[in-house]
Amino acid sequence: MYLKGRNKAMSTLTGLGPVSDKNRIIALDITRGVALLGILLMNITGFGLDWMAYDDPTIQGGHEGKNLWVWMINFMFFEGTMRGLFSLLFGVGMILMTSRMEERGGGIEVADIYFRRNLWLLLFGIVHAYLLLWSGEILYAYAIFGMIIYGFRKMSVRNLILFAAMLTLFGFLLKLYSYSGHMEDYANYQLVNEIGEEAASEETIESKEAWDSFVKQMKTSEEEVAANTEAMHGNYISLVFFIAKYNHYMQTSFIYDYYTWDVLVMMLLGIALYKARVITAEKSYRYYGMMMLFGYGIGLTINYFELRQILDNDFSVVSFQNAGLTYLFGRIGVTVGHIGLLMIFCKLNILQFLRTSFAAVGKMALTNYVMHSVICAFVFYGIGFSLFGQLERYELYYVVFGIWAFQMIASPIWLKYYRYGPLEWLWRSLTYNKKQAFKK
Repeated sequence: MYLKGRNKAMSTLTGLGPVSDKNRIIALDITRGVALLGILLMNITGFGLDWMAYDDPTIQGGHEGKNLWVWMINFMFFEGTMRGLFSLLFGVGMILMTSRMEERGGGIEVADIYFRRNLWLLLFGIVHAYLLLWSGEILYAYAIFGMIIYGFRKMSVRNLILFAAMLTLFGFLLKLYSYSGHMEDYANYQLVNEIGEEAASEETIESKEAWDSFVKQMKTSEEEVAANTEAMHGNYISLVFFIAKYNHYMQTSFIYDYYTWDVLVMMLLGIALYKARVITAEKSYRYYGMMMLFGYGIGLTINYFELRQILDNDFSVVSFQNAGLTYLFGRIGVTVGHIGLLMIFCKLNILQFLRTSFAAVGKMALTNYVMHSVICAFVFYGIGFSLFGQLERYELYYVVFGIWAFQMIASPIWLKYYRYGPLEWLWRSLTYNKKQAFKK
C-alpha cells in the first residue's frame, strides 16, 4: 500500500514540471524583458555612485546639464516603475505556476514545490547581496513576499485590488506620520534659528537637533562621499564587509518599512491583472489605450508635481520629503501606463527583432539580473576598473546601453541552443528536486 501511494505521488509530481516553451505567454516574456533592462536604468546609480546619490543628484555624479536631464527623465518615467513591472510579473508567475500544477492534479505537492522554489530564491538573494556585492538586490524580498502571496491565489480580482489599495493607503499613512514628525522638527529648527537657543525650550532644541541629524543623514558630506568612494575601490574582502552594512539594512528593516507598500502591492496587482486577462495582451487596443491615458495622466501629473517641488527648492531635504508623500500613487499610475503601452506593442506585429530580443531577455531574467551585478561590480568596484564615483551621472548610461546591447544579442543566441539561462536551469532543478534538461 505504501509503495503504491508513493508511486502515485511520484507520478503526480513528475507531471508538475516547469512550463514548456509552447505554453509560454509571449506578452509576459516581452514585458519581463523590458522590465529587467529598465531596472538597470535606476540600479546603475547604486553601482556607480554614493548610496544617497540614487535619489539626490547633488550628492555625487552632477546635477546640471546632461546629468540633470538624465535624473529628471528617470524621475518622471522610470523611478519605481520598472521594479513595479517586475513585481507585477512575479505575482503573475506565482498564479501561473500554481494554477497549472493544480490543473494537472497537484495537491499538497504544489505548496511543497512552490515554497521550495522561494526558499532557494531567498538563498540566491543572500549570495547575490553579500558575495556578489549588490546592496540593491531584490531577490530576497521577492522570496519573502512570494511566500506571502501564495495565500492570495484564490482571491477574486476585486478583492485583490481592494487589498492592494488598502496596503497602499496604509503605506501612505505611515509616510504621512513620518513626514509630520520631520516637519515638526524642521519648524523647531527654524524657530531656534530665529529666537536663539537661549530663548528656546529644551524640547524645542532637541527637536531642532533631530532635524540637524536627519539633514546630515540625507545630505552626505563631501568627506563621507570621498571615504565611501575610497572604500568601494578596495579589494574583494574589504568590499564584502563594507557593503554588508547596507545589505543588512536592505534585507531587514527596509523590506518591512518600504517594500511592503511597494513590492507586495504590485505582486497582488499582478495576480489581479492576470486573472482579468489584462497583462496577457488579450484586451482590445482601446482598453490598453485607456490604461495609458489614465495611468500616464495621473502618474505623470503626480511625478511632475513632485519634480517641481524638488527643483524649485534646489534639492532641499524638505522638498524631497514633500515629494515623497505622493510617491506611491505616482509610481502606480505610471506603471499602469507602461502596461498599456507594452500590451499594445505586444499586440502589434511590428519590430519582430525587438520582440524576440525582449522575450529572450525575459526568459533569462534571473541570469540577466545577476549578470548586471557581476558586470557592474567589475566595472565600478576595486576588483575591476574602479570607476565608482569617477563618472558623471549621464556617463553611467554608456555602461547601461552596453549591457543592454550585449544581453539583447546574447540572450536569443543562448536560447537557440539551451532551454533556459544557466541560473534558471539551476533554480528549476533545485525547485523540482530533479536535474532538468538543459540543452535543446
